[in-house]
Amino acid sequence: MKKAKKKYAKAQKLLIKSNKRKPNKPDTLNYLGFTTRKLGDFENGEKYYLQGLAIDPEHIGINEYLGELYVATNRHNLAVERLEVLKSCKCKEYDQLKAVIAGEKSKY
Repeated sequence: MKKAKKKYAKAQKLLIKSNKRKPNKPDTLNYLGFTTRKLGDFENGEKYYLQGLAIDPEHIGINEYLGELYVATNRHNLAVERLEVLKSCKCKEYDQLKAVIAGEKSKY
């Protein structure tokens, strides 16, 4: 396993424990989705993101990362929906997702 994958796997284990202790925290679900996606498990990563959005539909991080997952899984229409949610945030996450949708490599 590559060094980065080991770090993601370790982080994922800690986040799973945290989510069991204090469930339904959008930030925890966001990072669980991120680490799971980075480990190549898009299906479960998406589930964590969607759980987080059910709690906080405007969560900036989740909307950006879920949009990136949609681009990676060739669902650009859904990525554009996430971008629309971020449109009014005036934040770097909007710019980053917009760039990924346009074909640039993600910073993450």
